Amino acid sequence: MSGPERCSNEEGTDHQGAGGPLPRPSRLARHRRKLIAAAALLAAPVLAHLGIGAATRIDPPPIGAVAGEPAAGPAGLRVLGPAYARRRGRILEARLSGSPEEIGHQHGRLFYPEMVRNEGTLYDQFRRYVPVAPVRWLIMDVSRLQFRGVDEGMSDRVRREIAAQARAFSPDPFDGVLPTYHRFIFLQSLYDIALSFEHSPLIGCTSFALTGAASADGHAVLARNFDFEAGPVFDEGKAVFLVHEQGKIPYASVSWPGLVGAVTGMNAAGLALVVHGGRAGEPRAAGEPVVHTMREVLGSARTVDEALALLEARAPMVSHLVMLVDADGEVAIAERAPGAPLHARRGRGKVPLTNHFEGPLASDPRNRRVEAETSTHARRRRLDERLAALPEGATIEAAVDVLRDRRGPGGVPLPLGDRRAIDALIATHAVVMDATARVLWVSEGPHLAGRFLRFDLARLLDPAFDPARDTAEPEALPEDPLLTRGDYAAWERAGSPHPGGELGSDAADPSASDGERDGGAP
Repeated sequence: MSGPERCSNEEGTDHQGAGGPLPRPSRLARHRRKLIAAAALLAAPVLAHLGIGAATRIDPPPIGAVAGEPAAGPAGLRVLGPAYARRRGRILEARLSGSPEEIGHQHGRLFYPEMVRNEGTLYDQFRRYVPVAPVRWLIMDVSRLQFRGVDEGMSDRVRREIAAQARAFSPDPFDGVLPTYHRFIFLQSLYDIALSFEHSPLIGCTSFALTGAASADGHAVLARNFDFEAGPVFDEGKAVFLVHEQGKIPYASVSWPGLVGAVTGMNAAGLALVVHGGRAGEPRAAGEPVVHTMREVLGSARTVDEALALLEARAPMVSHLVMLVDADGEVAIAERAPGAPLHARRGRGKVPLTNHFEGPLASDPRNRRVEAETSTHARRRRLDERLAALPEGATIEAAVDVLRDRRGPGGVPLPLGDRRAIDALIATHAVVMDATARVLWVSEGPHLAGRFLRFDLARLLDPAFDPARDTAEPEALPEDPLLTRGDYAAWERAGSPHPGGELGSDAADPSASDGERDGGAP
């Protein structure tokens, strides 16, 4: 057989060797390279995940041992050394006292059940919004890489407290997500990590200050709605923490079990503060998480000027606004962004705040998007109307009524839950703080519909205060008729809708027309 003939006959036949036909390679052998490549592609993410885990691990600082378990006390108290927890209506009241290690241990043991429930809710929400497991792993890995040094911006005191809290959080049902201390560091930085994303749900909140003739008896008042949509547990399980750190000014923080820092609070000197989400500048992975900065301010500053000096000396990770009021009636709004000098807006009388910058950062493209895509201007216009209509000498009840406002600019009715309202039924807490009298009025829930309970910080922050002797029911402002009429229950049955969330300031204003954008009287 000639060479050409031999070649033409080999197609589709067994190869011939000297001893006869050669065996056909197996399917596995023929596709071995493809299989190896596929295996490598599958293994690469797993190996990368393991490598990221090893390279980004955040280890706790060395701390001394702290012991002790909560014991049942009179009148429903849970007691651990000088610390205690109890229910006041539907609100948790707790005192934490001592060194960082002692406070961390008290927090982790007194609130272990609540912390398990809160953290589980966060993971449920994460799975709900990101249902594909590999995508969740990717988000977690990217976050671990980006924020691998987030603890470096925290003070040694805070790291030691978190380490003691992590040690006390035992057994840890979420250890498979991240080691306890590493995970707690991330949870304490959640506000900053979330705000670093362009469409963070934390761009919300409405606050105002009343000072001088604007408020009853000339008291300095700071009122706020904290709109935080991470699940109803943070509304139902809110806490008023009474914190006595060694060498610090005692202060109260309204938040939830597990949070070491502060977003709403007032100290024994009468300095009150609230934090609002904002957007300007470029987020950074380094710096001090905002909740820890606020805690440092509450523990160290007695006046607005001292608070501003502390804020100016600290580098933020993300942009935000801080409203400050002191017992002398001074008011300031600190506008903060990474890499930008702090800008303080001063005010007296009636001072409003929503979520947009008004100083040098007002022209930042990110701030412009907040103005165009969120309800900040619709809420601000309605707030301006309500404050303008308040008579001199406004009472705490009047302040609560403003916080509960559910109408649009011009008094136009809005559907329940509309995000353009001051009260969009999304707040996890609402607080009215009388800085002059050192008194907090805190919403019991749901949202702002329940009672507002009175917490007398002049008494509660006294080191000699004995909760076992304080068995009287707290003074309260009444429920919103929304609750008693059944409207709230009907809204829940309808699925708790929240319209109006992604509209610009003018588009979101139901009263605006081509010729008039300012609305009318309430």
